[in-house]
Amino acid sequence: MTSVQVDKENTSEEGYERGLGSRQIQMIAIGGAIGTGLFLGAGKGISKAGPSLILAYAVAGLVIFFIMRALGELLMYRPVSGSFSEYAREFIGPFAGFVTGWTYWLFWVVTGITEVTAAAAYMTYWFDIPQWVSALIFTIILYGANLISVKLFGELEFWFSMVKVTAIIGMILICAGILTIGFSDAGDTASVTHLWSDGGFFPHGVGESLMTLQMVMFAFLAVELVGVTAGESKDPKTVLPKAINTVPWRIAVFYVGALIMILSVVPWTHFQPGVSPFVAAFEKMGLAAGAGIVNFVVLTAALSSCNSGMYSTGRMLRDLALNNQGPKLFTKLTSNGLPLVGTTFSAALMMVGVWINYQWPGKAFDYVVSFATISGMWAWIMILVSQIRYRAKADRGELPRSEFRAPGAPFTSWFALAFIGMVIVLMGIDKDARISLYCAPLWALILGVAYLVLKSRNPEAAAFKKRG
Repeated sequence: MTSVQVDKENTSEEGYERGLGSRQIQMIAIGGAIGTGLFLGAGKGISKAGPSLILAYAVAGLVIFFIMRALGELLMYRPVSGSFSEYAREFIGPFAGFVTGWTYWLFWVVTGITEVTAAAAYMTYWFDIPQWVSALIFTIILYGANLISVKLFGELEFWFSMVKVTAIIGMILICAGILTIGFSDAGDTASVTHLWSDGGFFPHGVGESLMTLQMVMFAFLAVELVGVTAGESKDPKTVLPKAINTVPWRIAVFYVGALIMILSVVPWTHFQPGVSPFVAAFEKMGLAAGAGIVNFVVLTAALSSCNSGMYSTGRMLRDLALNNQGPKLFTKLTSNGLPLVGTTFSAALMMVGVWINYQWPGKAFDYVVSFATISGMWAWIMILVSQIRYRAKADRGELPRSEFRAPGAPFTSWFALAFIGMVIVLMGIDKDARISLYCAPLWALILGVAYLVLKSRNPEAAAFKKRG
């Protein structure tokens, strides 16, 4: 299975090196929940929903916690690198695993393309260099880092996440100081009454606030990445539950807490779509360096997302190949236990995508990008359905019970599924997000035909073999 044998003591049953420690897993989990959706996208949400966006993040965050605890229950039952694709294959069927694996792979390829392109655009804030040059350099650096060792990937994610966490905590402390001491240009007007006095908590009505849920859920995409690290965690049955249990306070502090503070210092009416709420807050405070600080943070967030894409795509392709649902050459590992071919293939596609975006930066590319939202939520749906079916089998004594059972399941899992269903309906109502739903049937048709062809050529593709 591997091109070179590695130390068995530090190797998972799948052949990966267990090089990710507790410190790195914790920050990967934190970083997965914090991205450009908060630093940039929240401006649009605030302008549409006002202070009620805080409630939207809180409710959606609770749903994300239910999803992550469902994933945690599955991970403790069988911690494998294929994660939700492997669970979909076991508890729903080989075709579900096939669709989930390839869809999640495409999600990260598309996300990697957009994020590295965005990172290149952020570089122009300081340097007058062509975007394609920056995009190429970033892609090569991250590709190289992902082929050196999984420890280096984890270390990069640790520091990328540290920058994002530091920025948010810094903003919260500054806002707290303004509210209590009253310093800076915003000190005279800062007040928690801004949360309800400027048109009320729902200034545009409950309906408009509901429409922001799709943007809110998009901001949480990639939180499930911690599940992909299961095969490379040093002590998955100890580290992963701790990381998953931090979800509530992560969301409470970094989303709910940050927005409460920002909207208390700066009235929600001052925010505009396309303008970072952090930049707007810094300007109101009279801090001229604010725009540069936020630009550095969003650059870090974009590179973090691209780095995660490099990591996850190689693992997902290898999982598909190990189950006869992808080319066998994707199964090969380097001497360090890294999926060389799958990572290289995905990185090459990211480079091609950057070039396409440079040549034809039109609506067609935006339509492809919009598919990321629905494909990311597909992974969440598979996690929840798999956990419901696993729990039923475990309760009947057909499978061993997980050491990390999801509280309130299966009712919490059904609630999360219903919530995701509501968000998909809202996407269909919103003309700007509707294109995501148009892409899904086309992708499903492509995968359906591919699976039938694959199954006819290799019947083992439609069989499930438990690993790990």
